[in-house]
Amino acid sequence: MSFEEIRGVVAVLVTPFNVREEIVFEDIGRQVEAAVVFGIGAVCLPAYASEFYKQSGRERLAVVRAAVASAAGRIPVVGQSNHPSARQAANFARANADSGADVISFAIPRQFGTTEADLLGYCRTVCDAVQVPVLIQDFNPGGPTVDGVFCRRLRESCDNFRYIKLEEPLLGPRLREIREETNDQVAVLEGWGGMYMPDLFEWGVAGVMPGLGHADVMNRIWELGSAGDVDGALDVFEGILAQIVFSLQDMELYLVVEKRLLAARGIIGHSTVRSLALTPDRETLLHADRLNERVLQAAHGLGLARRPLD
Repeated sequence: MSFEEIRGVVAVLVTPFNVREEIVFEDIGRQVEAAVVFGIGAVCLPAYASEFYKQSGRERLAVVRAAVASAAGRIPVVGQSNHPSARQAANFARANADSGADVISFAIPRQFGTTEADLLGYCRTVCDAVQVPVLIQDFNPGGPTVDGVFCRRLRESCDNFRYIKLEEPLLGPRLREIREETNDQVAVLEGWGGMYMPDLFEWGVAGVMPGLGHADVMNRIWELGSAGDVDGALDVFEGILAQIVFSLQDMELYLVVEKRLLAARGIIGHSTVRSLALTPDRETLLHADRLNERVLQAAHGLGLARRPLD
């Protein structure tokens, strides 16, 4: 099955590791199954929240293949193809597309400063490597992200550039600018755990990319907000916001919290974070579990299953 458009909740999957830090492919399949049960728009891996930066190239390709096999055409799979080298990112993109990924995603390298022309060249190299739709992630804590003119210029030369994922606060004006410059040919998705999603409904946001742990709750928020009931969406959002804010204080803390939530929901059986990892103290873990329990209570209040695969 070919998916030409993704909208709504696109959950970023974790990479499950056992105590020997080996990938547990069965748990990748269980995450995909949970996403299907949740009825969300798509799944994505291996991204930052999947610990791609701790994996070999062979492992990165293997987790995408596992997700595609588990999805079996029931839900789109976004194959993340990150690498600071355009050549290597293009190789990952081709391999993931050949494995059956419905959309290819990659993050713009932001390790060092560069020109807009250089960034365009990098993005064109990766987009040109595949025929499937492309989702570009731009997370740039040290400066501005790409703007509407950049997206228009890239879209003019690469018509498979369909989506941009941005993660900064006060995103509305940038979102509108991208929509206007590209005549709505490039859809904007919000990342960062969905923290900024509710205030973007009026701006025409196309989707949100949170973790899978509360993706069913986020899906309900999306349904309400997309239908024009922003107050109703905010009522639900309040039940998970504290957990999002707490976990995203640090990416390695996020991995710990997200994996513990997925384990509590019976979606994964292994919650190890691959080293180098953050080892939270007892008090931090207690608070993390307290906030995860509030997420589960929010799901229960909406009639959603605590353990969706049971």
